[in-house]
Amino acid sequence: QVQLVESGGGLVQPGGSLRLSCAASRITFAMYHMGWYRQAPGKQRELVAQVTSGGSTSYSDSVKGRFTISRDNAKNTVYLQMNSLKPEDTAVYYCNAIYIITRAHYWGQGTQVTISS
Repeated sequence: QVQLVESGGGLVQPGGSLRLSCAASRITFAMYHMGWYRQAPGKQRELVAQVTSGGSTSYSDSVKGRFTISRDNAKNTVYLQMNSLKPEDTAVYYCNAIYIITRAHYWGQGTQVTISS
């Protein structure tokens, strides 16, 4: 059973920074595309950023230039560095893993990020 455990969420003022981490276990990490999604109250879950098994990255327009996704295959961990945070970034952030062979999706439990003064 794939296990994804997020950490690093919290409350930060607008303009601040946070770094989310997602530790994966029970998988061959390099065989998975990894991503971060978020879901704000009353809204659909949306893709924020993704890093492929080969290391290519992509971002939603709303976070491009402010967020950076990275992965450390040796540590089975994916990160999301979030800078210049805005109140509209407030959401539960979910780690996502996609197995490259079957395209099966796996999810973490989520971590709350709140941007407020």
